[in-house]
Amino acid sequence: MPYTPSGFFCDRLIRERERRDGEGSLNKPIRFNGQDYNTLRQEFLQTKTLFEDEAFPATVESLGFKELGHKSNKVKNIIWKRPKEICENPQFIVGGASRTDICQGELGDCWLLAAIACLTLNEKLLYRVVPQEQSFSENYSGIFHFQFWRYGDWVDVVIDDRVPTFNNQLVFTKSAERNEFWSALLEKAYAKLHGSYEALKGGNTTEAMEDFTGGVTEFYEMKEAPKELYKIMKKALERGSLMGCSIDSLVPARFETRTVTGLVKGHAYSVTAVDECKSSQHKDSKVRLVRLRNPWGQVEWNGPWSDNSKEWATLSKAEKEKLQHQSAEDGEFWMSFEDFKKNYTKIEICNLTPDALEDDKIHKWTVSVNEGRWVRGCSAGGCRNYPDTFWTNPQYRLRLLEEDDDPDDNEVVCTFVVSLMQKNKRKERKMGANLFTIGFAIYEVPKEMHGNKQHMQKDFFLFNSSKARSKSYINLREVTQRFRLSPGEYVIVPSTYEPHQEGEFILRVFSEKKNTSEEIENRIEADHPVPAPASAGEESEEDQQFRTIFQEIAGDDMEITANELRNVLNRVITKHKDLNTEGFSLESCRSMIALMDMDGTGRLNLQEFRHLWNKIKQWQGIFKHYSADQSGGISSYEMRNAVNDAVMCLMSCPGFRLNNQLYDVITMRYANENMNIDFDSFISCLVRLEAMFRAFQAFDQDGDGSIRLSVLEWLQLTMYA
Repeated sequence: MPYTPSGFFCDRLIRERERRDGEGSLNKPIRFNGQDYNTLRQEFLQTKTLFEDEAFPATVESLGFKELGHKSNKVKNIIWKRPKEICENPQFIVGGASRTDICQGELGDCWLLAAIACLTLNEKLLYRVVPQEQSFSENYSGIFHFQFWRYGDWVDVVIDDRVPTFNNQLVFTKSAERNEFWSALLEKAYAKLHGSYEALKGGNTTEAMEDFTGGVTEFYEMKEAPKELYKIMKKALERGSLMGCSIDSLVPARFETRTVTGLVKGHAYSVTAVDECKSSQHKDSKVRLVRLRNPWGQVEWNGPWSDNSKEWATLSKAEKEKLQHQSAEDGEFWMSFEDFKKNYTKIEICNLTPDALEDDKIHKWTVSVNEGRWVRGCSAGGCRNYPDTFWTNPQYRLRLLEEDDDPDDNEVVCTFVVSLMQKNKRKERKMGANLFTIGFAIYEVPKEMHGNKQHMQKDFFLFNSSKARSKSYINLREVTQRFRLSPGEYVIVPSTYEPHQEGEFILRVFSEKKNTSEEIENRIEADHPVPAPASAGEESEEDQQFRTIFQEIAGDDMEITANELRNVLNRVITKHKDLNTEGFSLESCRSMIALMDMDGTGRLNLQEFRHLWNKIKQWQGIFKHYSADQSGGISSYEMRNAVNDAVMCLMSCPGFRLNNQLYDVITMRYANENMNIDFDSFISCLVRLEAMFRAFQAFDQDGDGSIRLSVLEWLQLTMYA
């Protein structure tokens, strides 16, 4: 879906302001949909009524849009009920939240439930997502809330407790205890976050793990797993990381496929423990074991070390107690590490950020977070295969400042993890959105360019190869990879594989040592502009023509209106056959008068007109330079350089630079459907840019780069620009 400048940039400015005020932190999460849990609860307690969430109503729209939409037979007999209508004595949590509280229903969200099962292993993390002070008795008003990490911010999601039922049974996630509802309500809150229950169908466990913790995930394919995988898994669990795994299905199937060993292909499992034990069969060595859980709450591994296997008889009572062995059809089971590697194809480990850890001494990350987006025709340049546009992608300067404490082979290196995550695709599924194929490349910045925040140009990428890159471009929500590079400055370029694909993303860099990353050109800057001097010397033949035409149209008062200006300019422009233009519009000419009208008459005198014409002539030369293909227009991707050249030339601003967000706005405002900009639009853009910049500096009396305007001043400024 296309983004509107007003909506997107207003939202972005609001988010940035909220962050400055502390909004979005763990202690002050953003209120999702503007709903405040405490305020709403008090309101309904006072009126002694039960909360009904208009933002996520008990209707088909909240169920889904296709398989669970209006035309589906599946939804006809679904009735939304509150827990008190389903059973007697409903409880939010019974005897503490545990892995057995999560049993999958009629929704293909095993990936989510596997992550919830992992979450229950760490009470601190669990009760941050699932606030404890909630119940169906004390201060009950039908309202509950949950907290999720959402693309860099923590959000608090409010829901009512009406849940979908069929024959008085929960349709989706349920607990092994019939009167326990925390997991069902958590699923509902997560569905609200993404727009519907159906939006949760299909996914990777890591997606939910990250939304529960704000962490970053690393993937390991079993066939390419490092030799120290067991050690990696054990250390990960010790430091509070969440872990999931799955078995790929070679033949895509509509439903999960059970194997003869009791495992299920195309299905997500939680890794809940990694341990070693002494067995009488292995006197000289310990047996390495892995404990897993099937989100179904049933269907378990039936091979060695399964619940009732003979291997358990070789362990002492103390060893069994240490491993908490029990024989129950609850979906949880042990298996040897060797069998684990043979049967599972992929493992996902969600490493936690410092604010998610119980003890920062165990493990500590330095995290840099950057929001960005790709805009068609401006900053959606595609991968390196498209050299003409690749350079226009957003660029982020990475400074690796401190080397590792214990590098291998005596190398001086910095270890860091880069995570590129595309945003909102699950929520946009009902509009036909799919995940883009995404990746990133990392380039080393030459020493002579250190500290230079300029956007790297096309030639840099043509003559420099990447120092590192993501392993592949892939259509996942997130692409993550660990790197080891020498201390220094680098540029990270995130991109979609194909150009012209528009979407938002978040780029994070994690390291155990200090690093900084920031978007290049993240500030709009310029030296104070000095008006370009009028050209001296004899008038050219063209200047004499203009004087004659001006006198002819202006009349005795020697001033011209916007309509008259249009006639003057278009009579001359038609003589330039190399400019593919239909001439200047009346609106463009009004903007030109607003820029040059020094005496506030709404008209131009000869001196003002001459100054304007000098600008247009120079802008025309720049336009022709970037219209190298003789098409009469310039590519929106080249607009960045053309604007910079024009403004630096005419505003005498050698230090001038815009930021990527402003280039995005310019493209959306002035490019046509083919992502080209004609001469009229080019001039209109520069006129508007200079006029607004000049007006800002008139208000910026102290030169601190910020101004304060009343509503009337703002309207007066923008309406005449």
